[in-house]
Amino acid sequence: MGHGLKSTSSVPSGPARENLLALERAHQSAITDRIFRSGVRQLVQDSWQRSLSLSLDPGRVAPERALTDTELRDLRNRHPLAAVLPVVHNLLIRHAFDAELLVAIGDESGRLLWIDGDRVLRRQVEEMLFVEGADWSEKRVGTSAPGTALALDRGIQIRRAEHFNALAHPWSCTAVPIHDPDTGKILGVIDITGGDQAVAPQTLPLVEAAVAAMEAELRIQRLRQPNSSPPAYRSQISLPTSVPRLAPAGLSVLGTDHGQLYSGGSTVDVSPRHTEILTLLAWHREGLSADRLAGYLFHLDPAVETLRAEMVRVRKVLALLDPPITITSRPYRLESRLELDAQQVLAFLERGAHRVALGAYRGAVLPGSSAPGIIEIRSEVSSRLREAMLADASVDLLLTYARTEEATWDTEVWRACLELLPARSPKRATVVAHLARIEVEIGGHRNILQRSRS
Repeated sequence: MGHGLKSTSSVPSGPARENLLALERAHQSAITDRIFRSGVRQLVQDSWQRSLSLSLDPGRVAPERALTDTELRDLRNRHPLAAVLPVVHNLLIRHAFDAELLVAIGDESGRLLWIDGDRVLRRQVEEMLFVEGADWSEKRVGTSAPGTALALDRGIQIRRAEHFNALAHPWSCTAVPIHDPDTGKILGVIDITGGDQAVAPQTLPLVEAAVAAMEAELRIQRLRQPNSSPPAYRSQISLPTSVPRLAPAGLSVLGTDHGQLYSGGSTVDVSPRHTEILTLLAWHREGLSADRLAGYLFHLDPAVETLRAEMVRVRKVLALLDPPITITSRPYRLESRLELDAQQVLAFLERGAHRVALGAYRGAVLPGSSAPGIIEIRSEVSSRLREAMLADASVDLLLTYARTEEATWDTEVWRACLELLPARSPKRATVVAHLARIEVEIGGHRNILQRSRS
């Protein structure tokens, strides 16, 4: 996977094959003799034990078609994750076709609602009933990435013979639960299934980043339509009660000057000046003295008294949230974490999830702000994204970045696209034409400057 999706379904050789055979022997020992050998991850052993306690048969097809076609269609239509399918398609599914991988989305009980990706692989996994409408919870099939990820409420990878069901041993998978961004409750799970590349080291962080983008998109859609509510959705089964994971409070600052502040289930529109203050405090989590904050905020006259008056008004805005956010004094510091969407982009880049990072980048940080501290943040986020794209992005991703507003006239980016494109790619003509247009525009500006000086 990495920044694009790659896979191979070849049989391992050498040490990898020996490891696989040892894992198969360990699986047989656990199933037949209830003897758990060393060399098997504790997470997998624990799941095998849970599976054995349910008297599941590892030698036959264990999933069941839990939903009729009508029930499946109805559940899809009213499920909250239907609203973020375009995000999944953009970040994962459209790359899975060339990578011999499948992307599956299940509900919170492990029932598979959507499966897409490589057509040949999709037909192959139908033999073990890995199909839409099937129940792939741990209680039905034993150890598998989607079912065990839901059981543990964490992202996991299951390689070949780590599956409880022997029919799943040719395959590997990575799965991550998806949570409601407001309540923290599990909404479902997303799974990547295929050959060994489905459990490559970079696959799990990429899927985790895609899930973060899905959860962020759910939150953004709710912010855009505060008075509308999605169709009522209620699971048909009882799930173990757990403590909801409340998401940290957040502030949207990309591509806008009027920030949107959210905490729990409440949102507040924030003025440009207050957005600048909160952005600076969220960025400098250690806190800022009054003098430093004033210097970051005011372009010409860093007046501390003016800042103090603004802080009174900011605190009143924060008190409207539920739960409220508080700011301490000396130094000014946010008592609880406030996550900027710009920081999420940088976090995606650090994980190596460049495609997700670019998808989450909705524009420059507070583009209309002239506050010195905001200009620094804007420049850092923009430059780190640009550097990552030039250094590590695939050509398709780099072309997507090149078409953004801030890269449209970036000659270096467009030349990098040209270098990466295959010699016979039909896209080369478009890139060459755009580079010529840039040269014409730059030349025109030069002539205007020369005439104005003469």
